[in-house]
Amino acid sequence: MSYRNLGRSNLQVSALCLGTMMFGDQTDEAEAGRIVADAHAHGVNFVDTADVYTNGASEAMLGRLIRHQRHDWVLATKLGNTMSSRPNESRYSRVWMLREVDASLARLGTDHIDILYLHRDFAGMNLDEPIQAVGDLIRAGKIRYWGLSNFRGWRIAEMVHGAARLGVPAPVVCQPYYNLLNRMPEVEIIPACAHHGIGVVPYSPIARGVLTGKYPPGAQPEAGTRAGRGDKRIAETEFRAESLAIAQQLKAHAEAKGVTLAQWATAWVLANPAISSVIAGPRTLAQWQDYRPALGCVIDADDEALVDSLVAPGHPSTPGFNDPAYPLIGRPVAGRLPSRA
Repeated sequence: MSYRNLGRSNLQVSALCLGTMMFGDQTDEAEAGRIVADAHAHGVNFVDTADVYTNGASEAMLGRLIRHQRHDWVLATKLGNTMSSRPNESRYSRVWMLREVDASLARLGTDHIDILYLHRDFAGMNLDEPIQAVGDLIRAGKIRYWGLSNFRGWRIAEMVHGAARLGVPAPVVCQPYYNLLNRMPEVEIIPACAHHGIGVVPYSPIARGVLTGKYPPGAQPEAGTRAGRGDKRIAETEFRAESLAIAQQLKAHAEAKGVTLAQWATAWVLANPAISSVIAGPRTLAQWQDYRPALGCVIDADDEALVDSLVAPGHPSTPGFNDPAYPLIGRPVAGRLPSRA
């Protein structure tokens, strides 16, 4: 296992980060235990979860599995997504942040979180309030570092400057959705992080499973796969004709090099020098073990040229695609312009 500093911080994390979104949902505790044990045995020290993953079940399961090795792990979790229909149980009010961190600590069975992410940005929100809450959580010893997930580049910069103004340590990590089918973070998110010394830890290097090559274009997805289960996020993002066709072309290329497409696609993300670690989120032990050879896969100039020919730098695989979960705000819809009171 290789280790990299998380941005300009002194914290070292393994190049592979174990993502546990499936724990408590598609992955039962016995299989999750085998995954965690294998990761630990091979030097992985970075693990990622969130309060919203199976409504806290992922955190609770992970906490039980790492309890006796707690200090071997850099433990990251997230808050901000909706946890119930009640008011003040989502987003970043001070009331919710302090209460939900305590709830995460209880589920995880630990007295501190190594990295707390704000899970997503919300247009128009007051940024000072969550920054001040983070500062209080650091001073209370409940969290060690903090980061941002799914924030746009300019909002990352705003958080950095706001933290400096308020006397709060700066965020040390950003978690974007980045892979060779979605190169949009190369435009502003990754450069903003590089400028401010923030580590980048992308999730879904295999594009929610599309970059395994298991979805032939035009074919019905197999039952049990993410697409076959009717997962909303893969349907909204990478389950597109262009992405499926590119995956098949790259699958043949990777296999000719003696690796799987998933390994090659993960290695491509890690080959970006701005990347500190990459999150591998398996459902099974076999899927987890398939990621490990990515660390020995070398991405050369021909590989880079091939990707560039299929997906232009800074662009998605489908020209004009935008994720509906993160709508563009640069041109307000007519009739919804702010008033000039």
